[in-house]
Amino acid sequence: MRLTVVGSINLDLVARVSTLPRPGETVAGSTFERFPGGKGANQAVAAAKLGADVRMIGAVGADALADDALAGLLAAGVELDVERRGTTGIALILVADDGENQIVVVPGANATVRPQSPGGAVLCQLEVPDAVVAAAADGAEFFALNAAPARPVALDPDLLIVNELEHEVVSRGKLVAVTYGAAGAALFEDGREVARATPPRVNAVDGTAAGDAFAACLVVSLLEGRPRQEALERACAAGAIAASRHGAQPSLPDAREVAAILGG
Repeated sequence: MRLTVVGSINLDLVARVSTLPRPGETVAGSTFERFPGGKGANQAVAAAKLGADVRMIGAVGADALADDALAGLLAAGVELDVERRGTTGIALILVADDGENQIVVVPGANATVRPQSPGGAVLCQLEVPDAVVAAAADGAEFFALNAAPARPVALDPDLLIVNELEHEVVSRGKLVAVTYGAAGAALFEDGREVARATPPRVNAVDGTAAGDAFAACLVVSLLEGRPRQEALERACAAGAIAASRHGAQPSLPDAREVAAILGG
């Protein structure tokens, strides 16, 4: 099963803290690590680990951070259609002991991705310009949009994936998946709920890539022809596994791990 992911590629700079700082507050961090990240790259890696044949369209900088940002994609066997110019995008991430996080993204080269219409099955996010998203949708046989970070877009994707807050900003889609954190997720078609699932219980330590694991697993499961209820259950499981591990791409599960946590 072939999937093209069009989106961002970042290097995540992660500091761990006991509690997230309030406005104006300085807190001490316990550790600092660097991980390959970006919502596009995370979802491409997740889809590849789940068994898809993945192509990644994006951009990184012509700088020393680029190779580290691409390392996870290469390790997962993702085909790269990636240009190098400017500076590599970075994400500054604080992760608290309870798994909550704060994230600031500096897009860098992600803001310069050139529009392409790859066709076939396409998964896109909103960490790249609107023109890139519109071109990715044009001619796609199946277009999935994870509308994060949320902003209004003049598109009607085959599958829209949003959390509760993002759903207030973006709601158009032939099939709409809404996530509710620990409460799980639901699928809606024409405003009618057609599936609902809750994630397995895990010890959440880092929610950075949980949404990316969910999105990729839902898309892959639907493209594999799985029933909607099963696809949603698998997506919730993938998100839960990712939340139980540190880091973005290092936390993403493969298909066997998803099946195992569901008892399959």
